[in-house]
Amino acid sequence: MGKTLFDKIWDRHVVQNVEDGPTQLYIDRLYAHEVTSPQAFDTLRDKGIKAFRPEKVVAMPDHNTPSDQQERIDDPIGRRQVETLKANCEEFGIRHFAMGTHDNGIIHVVGPEKGLSLPGMTIVCGDSHTSTHGAVGAIAMGIGTSEVAQVLASQCILQSKPKTMRINIEGKLQRGVVAKDVALYIMAQMTTSGATGYAVEYAGSTVRNMSMEGRLTLSNLSIEMGSRAGIIAPDETTFEYLKNREYAPKGDAWDAAVEEWKQLASDEDAVFDKEVTFRAEDIAPRITYGTNPGAGIAIDGTVPTMESLSETEQTQLRGMLDYMQFEPGEKLEGHPIDYVFLGACTNGRIEDFRAFASVVKGRKKAENVVAWLVPGSWMVRDQIIAEGLDKVLEDAGFELRLPSCSSCLAMNPDKVPAGKLSISTSNRNFVGRQGPGARTILASPLTVAASAITGVITDPRQI
Repeated sequence: MGKTLFDKIWDRHVVQNVEDGPTQLYIDRLYAHEVTSPQAFDTLRDKGIKAFRPEKVVAMPDHNTPSDQQERIDDPIGRRQVETLKANCEEFGIRHFAMGTHDNGIIHVVGPEKGLSLPGMTIVCGDSHTSTHGAVGAIAMGIGTSEVAQVLASQCILQSKPKTMRINIEGKLQRGVVAKDVALYIMAQMTTSGATGYAVEYAGSTVRNMSMEGRLTLSNLSIEMGSRAGIIAPDETTFEYLKNREYAPKGDAWDAAVEEWKQLASDEDAVFDKEVTFRAEDIAPRITYGTNPGAGIAIDGTVPTMESLSETEQTQLRGMLDYMQFEPGEKLEGHPIDYVFLGACTNGRIEDFRAFASVVKGRKKAENVVAWLVPGSWMVRDQIIAEGLDKVLEDAGFELRLPSCSSCLAMNPDKVPAGKLSISTSNRNFVGRQGPGARTILASPLTVAASAITGVITDPRQI
């Protein structure tokens, strides 16, 4: 019986199998940011251990980084976390992309765009959205702080091998539908726990026709349905994206690497523990109505009603709608909004800004809307300016901000005030995620752009 892509990469990295226990797995790349790494470095310090292979580790602050200026961090906790990361990197010899430098950005945007994340790798970070890097054909998993310490100390981790699932998406996407809509659709069908215990491989003609930016968005959201990882087999799209990246192989080494990467695919006779298929034609632009990413509907649909729901499901729905200030059966298209956010490791790449600019070009931002447009890295920001997109945005009344996690989570100044409604390209709409009491609707860059110029939730197909 053939092997899945996940099995192939996993098996190549097994150091030893612990009887009746986890696998000792070698890790090719550890990413570290300022929030989950301090305790890991403290563990090494307390035990008198050095970083085993510091050249395999890359660190950068992103969660606490302001998007309006980067000369200072006013919040004392955030400032201390960023300063501690810098000091730890200096002490342990870790490559550090400091705030404000042109190497910096959101760690899950910078890794692929610099060629630090490559096909066939095992990649970990103390952050759940590490699954993003699986889009290049790697096993990429979020881990806990104690596991970060394991990798720093040994370049290995103890992990139980997950089951495998293949999600096929076949067909051609409708006008106005992009990767974010595909991910939100899958989550609504699978639920936020539908892939728990699995590593998901995305396949099918729809995925093959996606750009790398789209694939990164799809893999990014794997964790939101409980998946341990989201992986996409590398192909010519992957190779073209990675070629000449700063840390990618060069010359003969590149040619040899590509030949090896071409073997990274699930065998035709590989058997997955679970397999599901979706049709691209069934997917419309999506928005969420609740307080988890799986609580979503087509933008021209209506909020679910209580009919045919169990008592537990009714309680859950009522709780979400009370917080979001929506009603069962309500149509959300046309509902006024207060804030828009374009960015995050989900949609902070150049293709996302091109999409947003294509909608707002020649139009004006609605006066009632506060907009935060935040690139995922300095490289993305530089490309926005080089392509003149910043002028398009400025003419439409928008400000291009500095790279940061920004309004994805309430750990920096970009907080949505209590009760205000934000339509956002980020990955989570949990209670208080964008600020205490803030209400969040997840959507694609096209939908967010359309809503930004109308001031209400707007189907991008109408613009």
